[in-house]
Amino acid sequence: MRSAYAKTDTGRWIEDTGFVRRLLSDDDDGSRHQRFVIQLSAGQTLLIAHNVDLADRIPLSLGDRVHFRGMYEWNDLGGLVHWTHHDPLGVEDGGWVRYRRRVYV
Repeated sequence: MRSAYAKTDTGRWIEDTGFVRRLLSDDDDGSRHQRFVIQLSAGQTLLIAHNVDLADRIPLSLGDRVHFRGMYEWNDLGGLVHWTHHDPLGVEDGGWVRYRRRVYV
């Protein structure tokens, strides 16, 4: 596993590229999140939780390539990336997902 995705690196901003392997139902508990699993070049999978209350929904399909920036949180399934949107308070740079030349923030 790449060191950027180690348990000790939880809570860090990361930027990477992966391919969509699973499309999951939205998480509607609290803020609504579009959820999908990507696979990185090293084979590791990550769950992306993209807040669709703050950013546009991404029209993804299986196999699509996405580039992302977000906050990494370690878990025993590979990890979670959230904060793939702008910071509504303007304190942090925030994150994004780039898909087919469009940036979703």
